[in-house]
This record gives sequence, C-alpha cells and structure tokens, in this order.
Amino acid sequence: MTADMAFESLIVSHDAKVFPIMDRLLRQLSVTTSVCLSASKALDHLRQGSTDLLVLDCEQEDWRDLLCSVWSVGWMKKPTVMALTPTESRVASAHVVLKKPITHESASRSLKSAYTRMIHDYRSHVRHAVMAQVSATLDDCRDLRLTITDIGEGGVGIASKEHLPVGSSLRFRLRLPEMPREILLGSRILWAREYGRYGCEFTRVPPVDYDILRDWMKSRLKVKKPLVNL
Repeated sequence: MTADMAFESLIVSHDAKVFPIMDRLLRQLSVTTSVCLSASKALDHLRQGSTDLLVLDCEQEDWRDLLCSVWSVGWMKKPTVMALTPTESRVASAHVVLKKPITHESASRSLKSAYTRMIHDYRSHVRHAVMAQVSATLDDCRDLRLTITDIGEGGVGIASKEHLPVGSSLRFRLRLPEMPREILLGSRILWAREYGRYGCEFTRVPPVDYDILRDWMKSRLKVKKPLVNL
C-alpha cells in the first residue's frame, strides 16, 4: 500500500478502451493505478510487492505466463486478480472475470467484488503492533510470562525469554487498548526465530471473544475509504 494506506492496482493491457474506464472507477474506490503494456514489464512491477489488485487483459499474448508467475513464485505477494476476457468463460487463478468490451456498469460491479476480496485479504494478513505482558499456560501446564508483540485475525507474535518448542499450545488472557474486557486466546506456535521471537496461530477462541477482537481490529483499519458507497 501507499503511504496514505490506499490500495494499489496494476492494469496490464494495450487496449486503449480499458484504462480510461478502469482508472476512473479505481480512483472512486481510492485505489491508485499503474499500467503496463506488456506482461514481462508487469512482472517486474509485481515483484516490488505493493500491488493489491492485478487487472489482466487476457488478450495479451503472454498473459498466461504472467498469471503462472504470480502464483508460482513463493515470495511474491499474491494480489487479487481480475481477468478481462472476450468471453464469460472462467479463468483459472483469477478471482473475478470481466467480459470485454467492458462498460462502466459491468466494470463497476466487478471492481466492487474485487474490492471486497482485497479488504478481506488485508484484514486476514495485517498485523497490529502490541507490547502487552501476559501470563500464559502451556500445554504441559507450565505457567510463564510472555510479551505479545503483534496481533491479527489469525494469530499473534510473541516474545519469550524461555525456549518454546514449535507445535506447543498455550492459552492466555489479553486486554487490548479500548477493549471492553479481556479475551481468552488459545494458540499454537508455528515458527521460532532468533532472540526468542515466535509466531502463533489461533486454535481455540470463544466466539464472543473473537467477535470482540475482530471489532477491535476493524476499528483500526487504516485503508483509505472509497469515494463512493459500496
């Protein structure tokens, strides 16, 4: 994302009728736009890791190679993919398909669908920095003090002075700023790094506590708001 937390899009097409419509609609969604005329140049752009939406014209010669590269390169950020096609047939690995020739109405409907997915992906992967001390219980019934370093919808980052085996489960109560109360979080350690850093995924979280967590995260969503109602 850009510094003002706007989503970024990349349009790959040499069709002169595509860009004016897509650019206008994307600006209404507060999404910044870049354009590439060839898939090879687009791959270099995607490797920068800032693209949230890829609008790919399937009448490009090498569009399949580009799409294959997006999904096969493990370290590359995976954007939401909108495929522009001359037919309504499904495009493998594309999240949204828009039939050409595009119109303002058809493109608007498809972009709203793509935007919803972009918001979902952002919420799923964003991490909020936290520095909170908690008392945790490990699966071997040991109690210890941990520092919660960050939190997201799927898990937390922790720091511990004690060695914690990957795969271990732990439970703790956490109260985040402006939360109405503590929430109970059960998690499992997925990975370990140097200096006592660990990444955990949530396993057991009471539904009401998870709702509180999601509402807290939603209140801190910093994506630039669209200029139109969705």
